[in-house]
Amino acid sequence: MSGPKLFEPFTLGGLTLENRIVIAPMCQYSAVGGCMNDWHVIHLGQLALSGAALLTIEATAVVPEGRISYGDVGLWGEATEAAMARTLESVRRHSDMPIALQLSHAGRKASTELPWLGGKQIPPGTENGWQTYAPSPLPFAASDTPPLALDHADLKRLRDAFAAAAKRAARIGIDAIQLHGAHGYLLHQFLSPLSNQREDEYGGSLENRLRFPLEVFDAVRDAFPAHKPVTMRVSGSDWVAGGWDAEQTIAFAQALEAHGCAAIHVSSGGLDPRQAIPVGPNYQVPLARAVKQAVAIPVVAVGLITEPEQAEAIVATGDADLIALARGILYDPRWPWHAAAALGATVTAPNQYLRSQPRQYRDLLKGRD
Repeated sequence: MSGPKLFEPFTLGGLTLENRIVIAPMCQYSAVGGCMNDWHVIHLGQLALSGAALLTIEATAVVPEGRISYGDVGLWGEATEAAMARTLESVRRHSDMPIALQLSHAGRKASTELPWLGGKQIPPGTENGWQTYAPSPLPFAASDTPPLALDHADLKRLRDAFAAAAKRAARIGIDAIQLHGAHGYLLHQFLSPLSNQREDEYGGSLENRLRFPLEVFDAVRDAFPAHKPVTMRVSGSDWVAGGWDAEQTIAFAQALEAHGCAAIHVSSGGLDPRQAIPVGPNYQVPLARAVKQAVAIPVVAVGLITEPEQAEAIVATGDADLIALARGILYDPRWPWHAAAALGATVTAPNQYLRSQPRQYRDLLKGRD
């Protein structure tokens, strides 16, 4: 009998992944001036020893005003690049897990307080706050300061900023880039008719709303080494009537495939406070399945995937090619070990940890070369 699909190797662009488990980007809101620090070494270091196949660094802003909060990581200048390089050097000293980076701009959802301090938007002109920008001057919440609409010069500046960040990522040895087109941030704001009410070539029709995200994708793809993958994270639905939905997501995924996208990571929501999300195990898998049926490139499913058998079923039935873990792997940083034990597979672990495997799972862990 063949082994579990979840632990079969997988090729993503030029990357060979040991299994089908990827670690999703998770904001830590702990940077200072956009610069990573010791917290990021600890956080990413433990995840890099987890036995997953790919580690994705949190949403990383390409310009300072593109941060979700003042605690967000950035990659817009020499200081932020040097800080990320130091972090990567520390992590890679003890792990050979491929590392991806999510490039992002928060748009109208920028300038917020840290989540554990309430997470509300901080008005411009006050400490830790700044003016936000978006496709249209529509705030996320009624109490927010309205964003300024981006003009054509702003759009060129942002395309260039995404490309410049991609070049910095290449210099410090990032293995893959994921563009953040989900959760109500800037690229998603261009996609959804709820947040994009422009009357120029970047608004109105679906073709027009796809235009800026595709331009950003092309700029990043051109700036990043051709043998390294560039992927996109999307929200498969706004969960609001009249908003972005699965049908439009499929059209976007097909366009991305034509532009050379290496994979689509399907999440949902985040654009509108009115969203009504049917949260439950596998609640986003149907969105991933719909995209998977429409494109040939790999699809990643995410969202309340907590059990090994559940993850195995997603990839074994072809609903998605890979599964992503976020909060679940924060709660259980050894989730891949436990999944391998449950499914009868083997997972790579640090040599220093090999003695930890229980007697009933003697073939669970294999050391690093």
